[in-house]
Amino acid sequence: MSLDISKEAELDSASKTFSTSMVISGIRCTLSYVVFPWLLPLLGVAGGITAGLGLPIGLVAIFFNVWSIRRFWKSNHNLKWIVAGINVSVIILLLILVAIDISELLS
Repeated sequence: MSLDISKEAELDSASKTFSTSMVISGIRCTLSYVVFPWLLPLLGVAGGITAGLGLPIGLVAIFFNVWSIRRFWKSNHNLKWIVAGINVSVIILLLILVAIDISELLS
């Protein structure tokens, strides 16, 4: 019975990690596509700060997505392939945003 409780706790932890990774990734995308290009200019804030804010958030989001993949595989969750596919897709999009942020910081 303790094995079942342990397995259930591990699956619950994997699900929470996935949720956290999606929330952080969603925040990064909201900043990139709504706040930075639309709201900051309306408030009169210069666009130069966007890459400085977006880069660390993007890197944290990538970390949590990788962590989510690891947790699902470690728990041998029945949805591990689907979750891995979603996370990898999000990581690819975040890597594009990170590359854009780095190019903006270097220019």
